[in-house]
Amino acid sequence: MNEQETVLMKGNEAIAYAAIRCGVDGYFGYPITPQSEIIETLALLKPWETTGMVVLQAESEVAAINMVYGAAGAGKRAFTSSSSPGVALMQEGISYMAGAEVPGVIVNVQRGGPGLGTIQPSQSDYFQATRGGGNGDYNVIVLAPSSVQEMADFVDMAFELAFKYRNPTMILSDGVIGQMMEKVVLPPLKPRRTEEEILKECPWATTGKQKGRKPNIITSLELKPEVMEVHNKHLQAKYKEIERQEVRYETQHMDDAEYMIVSFGSAARIAEKAIELASEEGLHIGLFRPITLWPFPSHEIEAAAKGKKGILVVEINAGQMVQDVRLATHGELPVEWFGRLGGIVPEPSEIVKALKEKLTGR
Repeated sequence: MNEQETVLMKGNEAIAYAAIRCGVDGYFGYPITPQSEIIETLALLKPWETTGMVVLQAESEVAAINMVYGAAGAGKRAFTSSSSPGVALMQEGISYMAGAEVPGVIVNVQRGGPGLGTIQPSQSDYFQATRGGGNGDYNVIVLAPSSVQEMADFVDMAFELAFKYRNPTMILSDGVIGQMMEKVVLPPLKPRRTEEEILKECPWATTGKQKGRKPNIITSLELKPEVMEVHNKHLQAKYKEIERQEVRYETQHMDDAEYMIVSFGSAARIAEKAIELASEEGLHIGLFRPITLWPFPSHEIEAAAKGKKGILVVEINAGQMVQDVRLATHGELPVEWFGRLGGIVPEPSEIVKALKEKLTGR
C-alpha cells in the first residue's frame, strides 16, 4: 500500500482509498444513495487496523458534520460525505465551521431534488455549495471533479486548501462520477501527522496541550457586535485572498473556437463528446471547465470569451452556473443555457442541437 497503484474502481471508492492514503484521521458519515460506497468501502478496508484512521457511522448527517467539527477543532484531518438532502442537513454545522475557522472536508455526491427528489444524478446543489448554504456571510471552497481520477486527487487537495485557509472545503461531485468506474492511479501512502506535527501546523487547535499559552477556544459565537464585525471583516479578507490565489480551471480546443461551452463535473465530460460531434459538422467549439466553483474563474472566463460568438452553459440542473457566466462576461456576447432535470443526464447530440438552435441559428 506504500506505492502508487493503478486500480479500476468507482468514484466513491476512489474517495475512500485516497482518504486512507492521504493520512486522514477520521471519517464520520451516514449512508445515502448515490454515495454510500464511500462509507461501505472504508468499513471494508478497516483503516483503523492499519493507519489508525477512525471510521464511524453517525446517527444522522447533523451528528456527522458536528463530529467533523469537533475532530477538526483539535487539528485532525476529518471529513464526511453525503448526497444532496443529507448535505442540506449539514448546513448549520458547515456555517459554524466557517465562522470558527475550522478546516474540514465535505463530499457531496449530488442527486436530483428538490426535497428527497430522486437517487439519479444531478448538479442542482451548485447554488447551495457556492453561495454558502447556511446562515451568515461565508464561503466554502468548492472543487468539482470530472473523473474518477480527480475524485482521488482532490481529497488531498481539499485538505491542503482547508488547512491552508482554515476553511471548510467541499468536493462537489454527482451520481455519475460517484458510480462510474475508471482506472485510477492511487497516491502513495502518506503517514498521518504526529501530535507534534499537529501542534506545529495548528497552533489554534484545542489539543489540550497549552505549554504556557492561554487556552484555545473554538467558537463562532460573539455577542459584541463591534467584535463580530472585526471577525467578519477578517473572514471577508481571507475570502478575497482565496479568490486571488486558488482559482483552478481547464480549457480544451480554444485556439480556433468560434463558440464556447462552459461546463463542470460530469456535464463537462459529456460536453467533450459533444464538441467532437460538432467538429464533424464544421463547428469549432472550445470547452472551459471550472474546477473551482468557488472561487469561480470569472476573470478567466471573461478573457476566454474574447472574440467568441457565443457561450453555451451546460449543466444538469435548471440553470445555476449560467448566472455566474453571464456576470463574468458582462453581457458582451450571448450566453445561453442547456440542461436536463429530474436525474436525466443529457446526451452529447442534445448539446450539439441546443448549441445550433440557441447560438448558431443552424
